[in-house]
Amino acid sequence: MQLIGMLDSPYVRRVAISLQLLKLPFEHRSLSVFSTFAEFQRINPVVKAPSLVCDDGTLLMDSTLILEYAEALTAPANSLMPKALGQRLQALQIIGLALVACEKSVQIVYERNLRPAEKRHEPWLDRVTGQLLAAYDLLEAWLERQPAAAQGIPLDQAGISLAVAWHFTQQMIADRVPAANYPRLQAFSARAEKLPAFLAAPHGANTYQPGV
Repeated sequence: MQLIGMLDSPYVRRVAISLQLLKLPFEHRSLSVFSTFAEFQRINPVVKAPSLVCDDGTLLMDSTLILEYAEALTAPANSLMPKALGQRLQALQIIGLALVACEKSVQIVYERNLRPAEKRHEPWLDRVTGQLLAAYDLLEAWLERQPAAAQGIPLDQAGISLAVAWHFTQQMIADRVPAANYPRLQAFSARAEKLPAFLAAPHGANTYQPGV
């Protein structure tokens, strides 16, 4: 399998970390949807990161759909999702909030980096920031109610998604989400970033390095 996309995307990074923990070998090609658009387009005409080129050549897009396929490849021996219905429901709730945080963070990054300053719409930015903070407020409150989860062990898909989302936000728009207001999220993410699967796929322009 080939994972296409840069690790500065929380969606690409979420997949790279998850594939490792599912024990699925893959090759990573660090292509940008901006600076290497034409090269990316030759692999996936719609240029969406992450993209996964499966062993049979099938092309998958969207991190959640890619991870659904990955889970199918390793089931039932290995999974990052709880089997019990109640626990699975809670995991899905946390993943949903983490993905909202990713989406809203990316929207703010794009608004700042791609739109000329004189054309930015501050009321829209404020609205998106409010949605982002609401997601993190709920995630911080969840960690407060989950002492075991707050320790960061074990990391399932909910924990991976949460940690990746928070790290991305802090790397890209920390001024919008002060870490001091979310001590549990900050601590959870810091512990996750020390794990081998996270160290092998660090946020940024690097290529995934197995065994780091």
